[in-house]
Amino acid sequence: MAKYDPEIVMEFYANAWPTEKGIRDKRSWVKGQWIPFDEDVTNQFLGHPLVLEEGQRSEFSQRKSQVTGFDEEAISQLLCIPGQDFARSMAGSQVWIMRTSMTTLTQIWMTLELSNILPSDHNSNLLLPKCQLVYAILTQMSIHVAQLISDTIYQFAGITPPRHLVDSEKSNRALGFPALITGLCQFY
Repeated sequence: MAKYDPEIVMEFYANAWPTEKGIRDKRSWVKGQWIPFDEDVTNQFLGHPLVLEEGQRSEFSQRKSQVTGFDEEAISQLLCIPGQDFARSMAGSQVWIMRTSMTTLTQIWMTLELSNILPSDHNSNLLLPKCQLVYAILTQMSIHVAQLISDTIYQFAGITPPRHLVDSEKSNRALGFPALITGLCQFY
C-alpha cells in the first residue's frame, strides 16, 4: 500500500489558500471537504508529542521571538567541527553552515530536519534559522514540532513553485509532508 497519494497531496496544496485577506487560515479544500492543518490538529494527528497549556510556548519558540534569541557563537561551537564556523555574507553576518563544516552528529540531525521537519531540496548547507533548530534539538529545548510542520505547510502552500528547467508545465519543487497530508485527508 502506498504511503501517500500524490493526487491528494497536489489537490491539498493547490487548494490551501487563505479564505479571507489577512487571515492565516490553515486548512485546505480536498475532495469536497475542509482539511485543517493547524498546529492543534497536527499535534493531535502526531499523537501529542508536546502538550502545552493555553498560551504557553515551547522553549524554542520563546527563544526565536526574543531580541537576543540564540547565541550564534554557541551554535557554531556545537554544530561545527573545530576550526570551522558559519559562512558569512558580504556584510559579515552569519548566514549558513556548510555540510563539510559540520560535525557528524549535526549532519545526521540536518538530514532528519530537512527530510521530515522543515523539508528542503537543498541540503549542502543549513541556513541560520535551521541551524537554530538543530541547536535546540541538541541542547534538548522543548520544540513544538506540530507548529513547525503546520507553519511549513502553510508557507509551501503560499509559494509559487519554480518551474522545471526542461518542461515549463512542471514544477521543480517537491511538496512537503505527503504522508502526513494523505493521513489528515483520510482522517477527515
